[in-house]
Amino acid sequence: MPYELHYWPTIQGRGEFVRLALEAAGADYVDVARGPESRGQGVAAMRHYLDSPTVPHPPFAPPFLVHGKAVIGQTAAILLYLGPRLGLAAKNEGQRLWTHQLQLTIADAVMEAHDTHHPIATGLYFEDQKNEAVRRARAFREQRIPKFFDWFESVLARNPRGSACLVGARLSYADLSLFQLVAGLRYAFPLATRRALQKAPLVTGLHARVAQHRHVAAYLASARRIPFNEEGIFRRYPELDG
Repeated sequence: MPYELHYWPTIQGRGEFVRLALEAAGADYVDVARGPESRGQGVAAMRHYLDSPTVPHPPFAPPFLVHGKAVIGQTAAILLYLGPRLGLAAKNEGQRLWTHQLQLTIADAVMEAHDTHHPIATGLYFEDQKNEAVRRARAFREQRIPKFFDWFESVLARNPRGSACLVGARLSYADLSLFQLVAGLRYAFPLATRRALQKAPLVTGLHARVAQHRHVAAYLASARRIPFNEEGIFRRYPELDG
């Protein structure tokens, strides 16, 4: 039974963290909203789960995963479900919870990155809140990016199984998500991220190793990997970098 990923078809966004896990594991999945309506896919199929009164547990927003009768929303919850099924989380409960905690921290960083270009309201255009965005972005790139990277650097350094992975000695979905966070910040804040990564060699090394993973490398080189753009979470506005 293939996994059904539901997310907006033109952006990476939060759905990309789930895509990376599915791709890295070589899982059988359908990216539903990117499929043809003639095959029961497309955005209309995704909206069914959001809008139809026949869905007893509607997700608040994409991404969400449909697997059999299970409908799971929220990126971290989706990955908590997928992790052990895809071999991307440990069997040990303590390590699974630690992996989940790492994912939630990545989610915090992603939200802060989003709020640099929409610090007042998501319903306003960037141009409507540009002055506030400049102030918010300065604090993010000078204080928060280094703080997040420093913490992940310490997690890698303290891993009893070595600094190649965040948890244990095998690739986990947290490693894939940290890769995506670094990639997104490199796109949105290239100058600030380069400075921060100079003090985080273990994070930099993890990013490089994930990019070279056989399945991940094939995915990154394929048309399935949507390019970063100014409609997603990570947006490049030169005036916000520095």
